[in-house]
Amino acid sequence: MKIQRAACIPLLVQDPYTSVWCACDKAGVGDTTHWSGKKQRIYVDVHLNGKMYRLVGESGDAVPMEQTAVDVTALQTKFTFETEDARLELSFMTPLDVRDLTICSRPCSYIDAEIRMKDGSDPQASLAVTLTRDLVSSDPAAPLVFPAGTTASGCYISMGRAQQHPLGGSGDNVTIDWGYAYLALAGGAGKLSHSRERGTITAEAVFECGAAHILFAYDDLISINYFGQWRRAYWTKTYGCITKAIDAAMQDREERFKKAEEFDSLIEKKAQEAGGDEYVFLCDLSYRQTAAAHKLIEDEEGNILYLSKENDSNGCIGTVDVSYPSVPLFLWLNPELVKGMLRPIFRFADMDAWTFDFAPHDVGRYPYAWGQVYGLNKAPGGAQDFWSGADGDVYPPFYQSGGRDDLYDFRYQMPVEECGNMIIMTLAVCLAEKNADFAKAHMKTLTQWKEYLLQYGQDPAEQLCTDDFAGHLSHNANLSVKAVMGVESYGRLCAMTGRTGEAGTAHTAAVKMAHSWEVRAAAEDHTMLAFGHPDTWSLKYNMVWDQLFDSRLFHPDVMKHDTEYYLTKANEYGVPLDSRADYTKSDWILWVSAMTNDRAARAELISGVAKYLRQTPTRYPFGDWYNTKTGQYCHFKGRSVQGGIYMPILADEWKREN
Repeated sequence: MKIQRAACIPLLVQDPYTSVWCACDKAGVGDTTHWSGKKQRIYVDVHLNGKMYRLVGESGDAVPMEQTAVDVTALQTKFTFETEDARLELSFMTPLDVRDLTICSRPCSYIDAEIRMKDGSDPQASLAVTLTRDLVSSDPAAPLVFPAGTTASGCYISMGRAQQHPLGGSGDNVTIDWGYAYLALAGGAGKLSHSRERGTITAEAVFECGAAHILFAYDDLISINYFGQWRRAYWTKTYGCITKAIDAAMQDREERFKKAEEFDSLIEKKAQEAGGDEYVFLCDLSYRQTAAAHKLIEDEEGNILYLSKENDSNGCIGTVDVSYPSVPLFLWLNPELVKGMLRPIFRFADMDAWTFDFAPHDVGRYPYAWGQVYGLNKAPGGAQDFWSGADGDVYPPFYQSGGRDDLYDFRYQMPVEECGNMIIMTLAVCLAEKNADFAKAHMKTLTQWKEYLLQYGQDPAEQLCTDDFAGHLSHNANLSVKAVMGVESYGRLCAMTGRTGEAGTAHTAAVKMAHSWEVRAAAEDHTMLAFGHPDTWSLKYNMVWDQLFDSRLFHPDVMKHDTEYYLTKANEYGVPLDSRADYTKSDWILWVSAMTNDRAARAELISGVAKYLRQTPTRYPFGDWYNTKTGQYCHFKGRSVQGGIYMPILADEWKREN
């Protein structure tokens, strides 16, 4: 949809490392950045009838062409520029349709332009795209090389460090320091060049019939170390090498754009039905960010692994409570990717290195899936003795630790949170696929986590939950809801796998827990943040599964009354997370909005988040933790949790099926 303004506009957005954004109102008046805010400069210029105009980035002495419109959809960003004599449309498209894993994984993006002279004449024009060394190296002094060549469909030029150290570092707000960036042209119209002095490569495409096309690609060489295995990206299974992927992308360009238009239309149609224009805006701006915060690989047995990076939080890989809020998008479009999020956690949980009877938080720090790094023991003699934790450093392979009891600090774990998340997500994916085949291999582990919830989830002791920035909390009512839904989910899994007796026992326990919860959580006109504290309140986003699973454990009036109460607490940019502070989480607001049948209430909940994304002074990709009074980002930018924006669509789809 056409937008007036957004916090940040996606350009070349493929994965956690290849992620170039426009953080300015006008694309031609500032440098492009990585999601982290670090410079990843690209320049786009047009040579038109003897003049050079700047479209994207601040390149040299070119005059900026007046930008008159921006249109952002799930897969495409289109800028409209005008002069007195011409109108030009510039588009960036990455075919991240998660229903097609090969194409979604293929690291190729299209940069296209169309130009029309207002007097109807034929323009003498060319489009120039320049990539800087920012995209391939964090060291401005590192020597570069510029390999070039041809494919069956055209020619390319690339750029990368002369010394290649794939997966040479780890961290959170870091950019890639290995691999090669490519620019390619189909056919023979245009030219490719490089500048060793400036550290750039440039592709210039001549406009033919008013159109010019340039392909961008990035080869990261190795994508993930998965418990000791050096795994390449999923796309290599089909194409083998990057030049074949580039050639295929040039050949199927028209098909990709046709499918992109169909996909974008699907997203906007469903979003419009679920929440109107403001919701379309949120879905369009969150899609590429969500998909591109993951890396798609396979394990040694050919199973899909979809590993998130916990951007701007701690850089963890495969974080359970980051997957949990993200899954609405993937449950709707491709449940196989949810299985790809769960498999790494199940694998690590079954290793000797994990000694707890509850679920892990993560499986490492991106791009090393080497075992949980959250909540390491910092006491003398603990894990602190053999790790630094600094950005750029790689944590040791904790999965090989052989069950050291002093590796992790229990106080900084999320036991009820992650057990509930894992069981709920496992049931959700089985319901989405209408069979429990995925769960069967993990029932022993799931049973252990269910027992933990039964013992500790009814009234959680002081501990962290996914909203760990708010600190430890005792008697967390929303966390208790998660435990209730975790026990119920386990019962449903038992029913789907033929364990009838266990199914009945778990369901009965969940019913009792829910009834007890309603009594203990009730305040005069809302439910509490913490049991025993009637002057507190919180967003009960975990209750959405009671509706999606059609469990009917909680009385419908609980959420009806809470929603009415939330709206009385709304600030300019939405409803706070709870009574402790003015900040909120955008994903959880959308989860809450999915639970109401009152479309006006849903629209009101959505509108605050949309207003934040449109007006925030903080120019980062869709931050999910922000202040509801000022619109200022608190933390967390460019994260996959914004897949939770799609909860209203998922809820409406599943309610129709039920």
